Amino acid sequence: MVLSATMSRRRMMLAGLGAVYSAMVAACSGGTQTGSAPTSTPTATVTSLPPVPTPTCIVTPAETEGPYFVDERLNRADIRLDPSDGSVRPGVPLSLTFNVAAVGTSCTALAGAQVDVWHCDAAGVYSDVSAESSVGKRYLRGYQTTDSSGTVTFSTIFPGWYHGRAVHIHFKIRTYSGSQKTFEFTSQIFFDDAISDEVYKQSPYSSRGARDTRNATDMVYASNHNSGASLVANVSQSAAGYRATFGIGLRLS
Repeated sequence: MVLSATMSRRRMMLAGLGAVYSAMVAACSGGTQTGSAPTSTPTATVTSLPPVPTPTCIVTPAETEGPYFVDERLNRADIRLDPSDGSVRPGVPLSLTFNVAAVGTSCTALAGAQVDVWHCDAAGVYSDVSAESSVGKRYLRGYQTTDSSGTVTFSTIFPGWYHGRAVHIHFKIRTYSGSQKTFEFTSQIFFDDAISDEVYKQSPYSSRGARDTRNATDMVYASNHNSGASLVANVSQSAAGYRATFGIGLRLS
């Protein structure tokens, strides 16, 4: 990546940090059930199911959206594909599951919530961003709507790294009543450094050299009293690559 693009990235990220809001949510762990992929943006009122029997809820802060969110409205489970040319972004396969719950007196599965994810490719580049010279590309972006268990699962690749940031994936959750947005929450998930080290020994990551930022020194991970420690995904190996799960509890009111 050229120096000018890197400096633009740093300026944009520092500006984005000013947008961190103080809303608090609770993170809940849960099962790994594959979510469905609906065909349109959710318009029905979000509903909650009876209490989820197993999760343990902890309170965590939201994190900055950052400079690279683009509301592409790509409703899909497999975000590796670039719709502009049909190519598939190379990298180690990652199955990413979010279990979303509403938190009140207990945790209840949150159905009908729109979950967006976006992250950089193995080379550290985001799609559809002018500073990255990737306008018109739409790889590694998409959304799904949570099923009756509050679950969505995305097929993606293990994210790469770029200067000044630890390994991370952005996510945004929105709820709607009809066409009216009723709630929005934005944060990021992180990955254990030891797992990232193993992934980066493989192609195409290995051609880039050592990354310059680990979790402990990441400006987002270390913010708000080291809040990133509660945003680390649960990652395990799979036959194809890796699977990651992350539970999210939302205080909707």
